[in-house]
Amino acid sequence: MDYEKLLEQAYEKVKKGTSTGERFEIPKIEGMFEGKKTILTNFLQITSHIRRKPEHFQKFLLKELATSGQLEGERLVLNNKIPSGKINDKIEAYIKEFVLCKECGKPDTELKKEDRLSFVHCLACGAKHSVRSKI
Repeated sequence: MDYEKLLEQAYEKVKKGTSTGERFEIPKIEGMFEGKKTILTNFLQITSHIRRKPEHFQKFLLKELATSGQLEGERLVLNNKIPSGKINDKIEAYIKEFVLCKECGKPDTELKKEDRLSFVHCLACGAKHSVRSKI
């Protein structure tokens, strides 16, 4: 066999990427219902993926979903039945407000508090913009 045929065979066997080409993908929540409660099982994985403090993210979700809840180990327990679509919408809103840079759109940011204001500081382009601090 010649090199070209071997190369074609290798390309056919390699898995095609399912990624959209975007480096950062917004994680989807995984969870279940237990009675009247909603349990988000991958809560801490999402917070580590977006590199934000679990307390901050939890406070945002609880306020936006108008419910109460608590962190139990690696999972967040919400005291209401809430559909995953609604939770995923709130996660996207959080990421747009507190994670993605408004200038370059990259997720390489950190949340900094100066005086009483919070800022998202982009490590990629150096931009800095304020975010709503009242959570």
